Amino acid sequence: MHTGKQLSTEIDATVPTAARMYDYYLGGKDNYAADRAATEELDKVVPSTRRLALNNRRFLQRVVRTLTQEYGIRQYVDHGSGLPTQDNVHQVAQRVDPTAHVVYADNDPMVLVHGRALLEQDERTVVIQADMRDTDGIFGHPETRRLIDFSEPVCVLFNSVFHCIPDDDADGPLALARRVRERLAPGSFMVMCQLVSEDAEVRKFVTDFMDQATQGNWGRVRERKDVESYFEGLEVLEPGLVEVSTWRPDTEVAPRQLTQEWIEFGGVGRLPL
Repeated sequence: MHTGKQLSTEIDATVPTAARMYDYYLGGKDNYAADRAATEELDKVVPSTRRLALNNRRFLQRVVRTLTQEYGIRQYVDHGSGLPTQDNVHQVAQRVDPTAHVVYADNDPMVLVHGRALLEQDERTVVIQADMRDTDGIFGHPETRRLIDFSEPVCVLFNSVFHCIPDDDADGPLALARRVRERLAPGSFMVMCQLVSEDAEVRKFVTDFMDQATQGNWGRVRERKDVESYFEGLEVLEPGLVEVSTWRPDTEVAPRQLTQEWIEFGGVGRLPL
């Protein structure tokens, strides 16, 4: 099980990170030339990536709104949260209920700097620096303990992050999902999605490219069956595990994933009551 190695507090602008590349795809400003160059190379083989990133962000917002409005969830722990963009988890949840509590956890020091600046005035939301695999460190962090009551239902988010984790027996996505699930109260939710492709060549190209570009801070693009295994023991909300732009779209004309060389695949699972 991951014990949490010392995390860097230095920002290296020369090595792309998934968080900053995602920020660039979403139109953010918290990225560097290395991140932008990496996205341009990626787009040559998987040109739908910007649309995929935007659709994934909208999926996250719909999920949080749905769980806060319809299921009364008031506590969120967002693993690998990335850089603050528009309509973050706390903003979506607090529009429904201003008392909602949110913990963001990310290992990227840039996320910590920008997140803390954004949240200086918000006592109900916090950003902590942690490896998303360090369940003990995240759940036991003083700020998490201050804001989250794990004896009550909580929503744990692993939104578009499992592809950043290698297939390690103790620390891979499946082991991590099981470890987190064991700590949650009945009625809690787990939101999990990741990049998948049924094309072996696409999986290999993107996995190799991102592993090299991020200097090893990457896992792999997987298949739908891998994601399905993460939801073992959970009641999956309708419409099931899907390409995320089709998860309860706001309108019939909502943006859809246009090409299928790779997709963001997942959904929302609930611990039985």
